[in-house]
Amino acid sequence: MKLSARNQLKGTVTAIKEGAVEAQVTLDVGGQKLTAVVTMDAVADLGLSVGKDAVAVIKADHVMIAVE
Repeated sequence: MKLSARNQLKGTVTAIKEGAVEAQVTLDVGGQKLTAVVTMDAVADLGLSVGKDAVAVIKADHVMIAVE
């Protein structure tokens, strides 16, 4: 599949916290955690499970950076 989004981060699913409608899916991306909220239908359709490789595709109008 080809996408126009350039921010594609390959990782491995490390956790799936299931809810009634949505799930929090956590990927290990080069030692960093990235968590996305997706529908339970998406988890099932994609066959997501802990240990499976996946790609986080980030397409956003704004990215915020903060420092302390």
